[in-house]
Amino acid sequence: MVPRYARPQMTALWEPEARFKIWFEIEAHATEKLGELGVVPPSAAKALWDWWATNPAIDVPAIDAIEAVTKHDVIAFLTWVAEQVGDEARFMHQGMTSSDVLDTCLAVQLARAADILIDDLDALLAVIKRRAFEHKLTPTIGRSHGIHAEPVTFGLKMAEAYAEFSRCKARLIAARAEVATCAISGAVGTFANIDPRVEEHVAQKLGLAVEPVSTQVIPRDRHAMFFATLGVIASSIERLAVEVRHLQRTEVLEAEEYFSPGQKGSSAMPHKRNPVLTENLTGLARMVRAYALPAMENVALWHERDISHSSVERYIGPDATITLDFALGRLTGVIDKLLVYPERMMKNLDKMGGLVHSQRVLLALTQAGVSREDSYRYVQRNAMKVWESDGQLSLMELLKADEDVAKALSAQEIEEKFNLDYHFRQVDTIFQRVFGEA
Repeated sequence: MVPRYARPQMTALWEPEARFKIWFEIEAHATEKLGELGVVPPSAAKALWDWWATNPAIDVPAIDAIEAVTKHDVIAFLTWVAEQVGDEARFMHQGMTSSDVLDTCLAVQLARAADILIDDLDALLAVIKRRAFEHKLTPTIGRSHGIHAEPVTFGLKMAEAYAEFSRCKARLIAARAEVATCAISGAVGTFANIDPRVEEHVAQKLGLAVEPVSTQVIPRDRHAMFFATLGVIASSIERLAVEVRHLQRTEVLEAEEYFSPGQKGSSAMPHKRNPVLTENLTGLARMVRAYALPAMENVALWHERDISHSSVERYIGPDATITLDFALGRLTGVIDKLLVYPERMMKNLDKMGGLVHSQRVLLALTQAGVSREDSYRYVQRNAMKVWESDGQLSLMELLKADEDVAKALSAQEIEEKFNLDYHFRQVDTIFQRVFGEA
């Protein structure tokens, strides 16, 4: 985890003290149920909870010191708790194995991380929606292959992003549900030394589902899907970030990141205003995606368990969620303060002498009885003259003067095909599909 790209709430979730607190809850809830089943004295769980109520602090350095000797993190934790609680602590971990604690804890952490990320997505969606309605009918040029195509609105660009991040949210909700499972099944997952009702109790207390079959570890296909989902969200972040970066290019300059008072763009060139935030988002997206592959490679473990996944998850659990949390927050800020220039959008739209209306003329010619092949040829030969003049010529005027075109369409009919509003007739329909509002 790089502090530069981290926010406190998500970072706190992955601190050692937070992890040990979850471990304690798992052990105490399990001991509680074991007491109800008569496997251990009920006083054991009471002793654990009484100590917890009065001594909630976790001495991380002390546990680390024990682990330096035991070379086993769960044993080090249990030893430290026993030193604090006393004799009753010997009933902790009855019939359990380390994976029961580690995997269930990771499930809790990933579920809580997902909750933070879902809130992040809600905040981003709210900002995108506001900008979409603000620029619902702000004309701009649509581009395919980076080349002028036909008119769109800037609001449609935002509506498209809203729909995409809505899908991201739905995927994350599903991935959260899939990864939030509890395993308290003992060595090799057979429940030989612990009652399945203990697992059900711990799962209920921690807000998890019961893992149907855990083989000693929770199957890692669940985690692979979770981190793959984070990677897809990162890709969506990058897509919107790249759009902003393109729009901020000097030759385009239809929108740009907010440039705060006192901000500097270059150590050498005082005039520079660079899209540094969205460039940063592109880089962060690459990192989040990079964590998806090792999560997939973790799926193939040896037999009922090995720990080849463990070191990987110590990296990717914190780093992927912390980085994505930061990226979503940054993107929300970028869109919230994005500077939009409608006049420049219109200037760019008009730059190429009306070429953006070529399809309407093509369709009109076919409807007037001209073959599609001839219609395309008539329009293209005039469009190429405008293209080669760098927009200095007018497609409309060239078409009016073209004898073949004039035979099929009157001057008034040609002019009508250059009406910008025509392209926006279905904006309301698209908005209703995306936002569900009239």
